[in-house]
Amino acid sequence: MLRRLHLHSTHKTIPAPRLTSLFFLFLSLSNHGNFVKAHVFIYAGCSQEKYEPNSPFEGNHNSLLSSVFSSSSQASYNSFAIGNGSSTPPEGICYGLYQCRGDLRTADCSRCIESAVNQISLVCPYSYGAALQLEGCYVRYEHIDFLGRLDTSLRYKKCSRSVNTDVEFFKRRDDVLADLTVAMGFKVSSSGSVEGYAQCLGDLSSSDCSACLAAAVAQLKNLCGSAAAADVYLGQCYARYWASGYYDRSSDSSSEDDVGKTVAIIVGVLAGVAILIVFLSICRRAMD
Repeated sequence: MLRRLHLHSTHKTIPAPRLTSLFFLFLSLSNHGNFVKAHVFIYAGCSQEKYEPNSPFEGNHNSLLSSVFSSSSQASYNSFAIGNGSSTPPEGICYGLYQCRGDLRTADCSRCIESAVNQISLVCPYSYGAALQLEGCYVRYEHIDFLGRLDTSLRYKKCSRSVNTDVEFFKRRDDVLADLTVAMGFKVSSSGSVEGYAQCLGDLSSSDCSACLAAAVAQLKNLCGSAAAADVYLGQCYARYWASGYYDRSSDSSSEDDVGKTVAIIVGVLAGVAILIVFLSICRRAMD
């Protein structure tokens, strides 16, 4: 990938959105009450290079995000090349994809993608490339063609507390991870007290999916060692395992991500200010 995406998975300063984007986001928050909890932020990556407002790339970028949202009501995965094969200059072409977790219903997939599309322009304003992973879905766009190209770079990891002495747990965990390495698309696995799932992006070939999942499982073991639960996200796949009931007992399952909180708070405050301004404007006109 020519343009490096700088990853963010903790607090990030987010610039104020334009008014139209603000109302779109506010409506989304209002329609999906438990917005942050339902669509937990995992990580985001933004290119350092920025495009200019009203540039050819901005138009194609907006068209791509619109297509992503529209398509998500019909399919859990799709990829796009907007401006390719036309008179658009190379720097104006926008490639992108989205994917939902394989166990989401179509309606839930569409809502998750709506959340991701809303957030990606907030977290990565005017970026030539961006990727955003939520708990249930993923969106990425670039101005270079990245589709179908294997990428096993580490994007995010999370390791829980250790369970050093539980021999039976590690045997079960290894059984689950071995099963997940042969996943094609989305796969759920369990062995005794251990559960897990894994998924590749839809643009990968079968052989590249296998290679990506093998790398993800290796990272789980190397980076998280004896953790009772662990998540690893690579460029084009992810894998997770946990002890049965772990996420029910853990505060992690009910706590919002810090960036998700930041987005929700900023949008809520700005939306309130915007509504107040509109209300005062209407009152002033009525008095004139």
